Amino acid sequence: SYMVQRLVVMKGLLRPGGSIVFHCDTTASHYIKVMMDGIFHHDNFRNEIVWKRTSAHADAKRFGAVHDCLLYYAAGDEAECRVPFLPYADEHVTKRYKHKDNDGRRWADDNLTAKGLSGGGYEYEYRGVKNLWRVPIETMRQLDADDRLYVTRTGGLRIKRYLDEMKGMPASDVWTDIAPVNSQANERMGYPTQKPVALLERIIEATTDTGGMVLDPFCGCATTLEAAHRLGREWIGIDIAIHAIKRVAAVRLGERLKLEQDRDFSISGVPLNLEGARDLWERDKYHFQKWAVEEVDGFVTSKRTGDGGIDGRLYFSLPEEKDLQSMVLEVKGGANVTIADLRALHSVLEREEAMMAGLIVMEPLGDRKMANFKRLVGEAGDLEVMNRSYPRIQILAVPEILDGARFETPTPLGRSTTPQPDLGL
Repeated sequence: SYMVQRLVVMKGLLRPGGSIVFHCDTTASHYIKVMMDGIFHHDNFRNEIVWKRTSAHADAKRFGAVHDCLLYYAAGDEAECRVPFLPYADEHVTKRYKHKDNDGRRWADDNLTAKGLSGGGYEYEYRGVKNLWRVPIETMRQLDADDRLYVTRTGGLRIKRYLDEMKGMPASDVWTDIAPVNSQANERMGYPTQKPVALLERIIEATTDTGGMVLDPFCGCATTLEAAHRLGREWIGIDIAIHAIKRVAAVRLGERLKLEQDRDFSISGVPLNLEGARDLWERDKYHFQKWAVEEVDGFVTSKRTGDGGIDGRLYFSLPEEKDLQSMVLEVKGGANVTIADLRALHSVLEREEAMMAGLIVMEPLGDRKMANFKRLVGEAGDLEVMNRSYPRIQILAVPEILDGARFETPTPLGRSTTPQPDLGL
């Protein structure tokens, strides 16, 4: 039901000549196929493309799962597909193009007769050989003048086909020539479902024109956006994870494509001011919490409910301590933040045996409320590290965060130039 709601919207966005390609693994492909037949109509189904994403995989009690599926549908008859041509396999070249000219050009000899060819041919004698030929005599003479005729040992005539003039092999619905993103790849961004740019480039080149629009509604680390941009297409990317969007802007669009925000592309849905933060809170409180935690360089708690009063953690190191220490984070987006909320955070701090605790609120607290909060903050005491004091409980408001303020901790993970211990995340 999750995908049906979204695919119905995508169908409404497709132009008459558009296409949609759905990537999934084999555990879901048959369900998705039936679903898409109903939405896009089975007459518009073009291919189930098998992409071999890994060379070997040992799975218990079954054959190794090494491929994913790409379900390719057209919006209608107006949609075209330019099937790409792939280089011939070395074995095919060696076996088929076994002749070489003096300059080293490889060529294969091919049939010139029209026997058995539908539509007939041209009957005449050339070089003492009378036959039913595929080409008229004028073309035969031109081939001879261009040194394109090959005389066999028995005196027969065949045509030379040069390897460097051939387009290659038309791509089939089984793709084995595109490797996955390995651990050493320059394009790797750490997403477990990241696809290689080459895979998206093949899909985009086959199904869109230069200047056309490409939409990826689950853009993740934005491989589709990079491929579309490099191929001269317009693009739109959507993702539910605000942190992913920020990472995309910084790494994929900024560093890899050298694009500049607000000049070459724009981002919407990510709070840039207090009004945007309020809007996100009203629309989706969980994603507001995620945004707030990630904005202060924290790591979001995976549980949406029953998190024990912890929305995230900020990790930091201490001198001569092997393990990372943490600051527990709680986010309150509502207008009515009370001293009871701070007491609850204090209890979490003691219960979790964390070093520190941070409270994120939407707006700065009033003077009277802040005075009461400071008393409780004082009771929690300070963390003393290398002759510096850090309040064990700290409070930040969204406007302060948007202005660049962060919780004060010793050597926070992600903000230090020194190597940090592995979190194991």
